[in-house]
Amino acid sequence: MDDIRDRLVRKGDYVYGSFVRPEAVDGYINGVNPGDRSDVLGRFCFSEASVDDAVEHARVAARLWRRVGLNDRAGAVRRFRGAIGRHRERLVALITRETGKPLWQARREVIETLKTLDHVLDAGLTSLAPNVVESVAGRNDAIPRGVVALLCPFNYPALIPATHSATAVLAGNTVVYKPSKFAPGVGQLIAELWDQCKLPRGVINMVQGSGSGVGKRLITHGAIDALVVAGGFNTAMDVRRQVFERPELPVLYLSGGKGIALVFEGCELDRAVYEVMTGAFLSTGQRHDNTARAIVHESVFDEFVDKLLTQTRRLRLGYGFDGDVFMGPLISENSRSRFRRYGRAVSGKGHEVLLEGASRTKLSRRGFYVTPAIYNVDWRSGSGFLNEEPPGPTLLLYKVSSPDEAVALHNQARYRLACSLFPKPGDKELPDIVDRLRTGSLYLNRATTHSMLPLEAVGLGRSSNGWPGGLGLLRVLTYPRAQVAETKAFDVQHTLPGTCWDEERTVDVAPVEVEAEMDVSAMLEPI
Repeated sequence: MDDIRDRLVRKGDYVYGSFVRPEAVDGYINGVNPGDRSDVLGRFCFSEASVDDAVEHARVAARLWRRVGLNDRAGAVRRFRGAIGRHRERLVALITRETGKPLWQARREVIETLKTLDHVLDAGLTSLAPNVVESVAGRNDAIPRGVVALLCPFNYPALIPATHSATAVLAGNTVVYKPSKFAPGVGQLIAELWDQCKLPRGVINMVQGSGSGVGKRLITHGAIDALVVAGGFNTAMDVRRQVFERPELPVLYLSGGKGIALVFEGCELDRAVYEVMTGAFLSTGQRHDNTARAIVHESVFDEFVDKLLTQTRRLRLGYGFDGDVFMGPLISENSRSRFRRYGRAVSGKGHEVLLEGASRTKLSRRGFYVTPAIYNVDWRSGSGFLNEEPPGPTLLLYKVSSPDEAVALHNQARYRLACSLFPKPGDKELPDIVDRLRTGSLYLNRATTHSMLPLEAVGLGRSSNGWPGGLGLLRVLTYPRAQVAETKAFDVQHTLPGTCWDEERTVDVAPVEVEAEMDVSAMLEPI
């Protein structure tokens, strides 16, 4: 892969079926490989005015695309899936180059993207089909919203824009999406692959730029009909404030916040250690579903910690294009600074540093590398660090004395996207424990980073605003319309009383006798 360091051809925005460079440039995104800062992908120009062009063309195209049959829309998504399959290795290399993910993780992302598109097609052909109710001569139709705006994150630079845009297209919508400023090349490539699918102009549109400029212009545009935001909680709250004046706008917030693991007495300890470790540090802890906290029973706590520290120290950290690397760099210097500040905040509250996260500089390439951090939190002291999402490869450990205490502590956390549960085999109390856990997804003896497809789930707490993502997006991007029809000829015999439709059938209505007023004064006297 000697050509991976070549500068990308920056094609500009993708609007109305063509790549166009902005006439008036508001700024540039500097594409840099986070695993090798000497590898510069190039500068991507952007303009807020491009948003207006993209939304307007999407609005015009929506009038046509909503009338295209479901089978034809499914055919377009299948062509898009085929294009990803043909260019999968190109996409894999670009993911690694822009985000620092090891090649094997980037390849898994592309494979998961293909599988998700298969599930979207299978589910869409069923859930989007009309539901006919013959008994009332009625039907339900899934009506597309119109223009869908997508804000996409860097941690899944291909999966999120590809699957969300495909879901919107299948549902009969048109799309304007903004890739992450850290993955403009992958965002551009997704648009190139859509360009091969012979869609009407304007169905798919892509605009580059920062969240504070182009992103804000997109989410506040009055002509968008639905909005999907995949990012952190602070981003979601900022978006919520900006769209406050449009309460009718459907908005799906995918805030993540990471997951929690519960490790109980009598569990298969080696499995628990492996799943918690990989769940915490996969993708350098930058996934929305990483394991951020592990609540461990006191009877196995010491052994769990010993094994966890031993195995974590063995994890290979390095450049994504090198073989046998588990963990790459963080996405930026700002992320690395946040990671270090968070560690100082935890240790500053008196919590035990079991493994100190630090910048790793003695590597073959200069990038934003850090080592994993593990802390033993004395949560009974009053500073339990349960309310914020730990940045990067950070794992917080909590010692508890009983399963009841573990469940109660779990349910106090503000982010409850997913929970890994490692119980004693055959535990008769397991159903009750599962029932009391307030979590969006539950994994038994598996890490929170495992895929839930084709199942639906919704993050609890601050992890979402209560709408399901994944395949549930099909319902978010459409609305059900009921339709009934009368097929019989008009019959005067069935008119409502008092309408006097046929004067010959009019009958006099006898006056209603009014009873004398009742004296209620006695009823109002106090008892």
